[in-house]
Amino acid sequence: MSNLTETKNRSVRMERPEEQNFVTPPVNIAAMNGEYLIEVEMPGVDKSGLEITAENNLLTVIGRRKPETAQGELCYSESTQADYRRVFELSPDVDTSKINAKLEQGVLKLHLPKSEKAKPKKIEITG
Repeated sequence: MSNLTETKNRSVRMERPEEQNFVTPPVNIAAMNGEYLIEVEMPGVDKSGLEITAENNLLTVIGRRKPETAQGELCYSESTQADYRRVFELSPDVDTSKINAKLEQGVLKLHLPKSEKAKPKKIEITG
């Protein structure tokens, strides 16, 4: 995964004012045997509010929250109703046709398998 990902996320927000209605959610990224795992925290988003696309070596994750209706008069609030957006630059060794996603308790888990060409091969010794 690229170190430039966070820089890209910041620059997208600055270059395109219409993107400023999005919040950049926190993520964890791990490289494991044969795949990358990305965990994206998006509380308040359900499966129907997710949009995940892989195009031109970029993985874009958008999570739309359903508007909450407050019970009674709202006296104070620190939460935002903005939706989530995160863009990742994909490593060339990711097989985009096999990416899968699962949403559990506000955490989106993306499994990005490495292509067969990128996986280590055991070489047998002959002779």
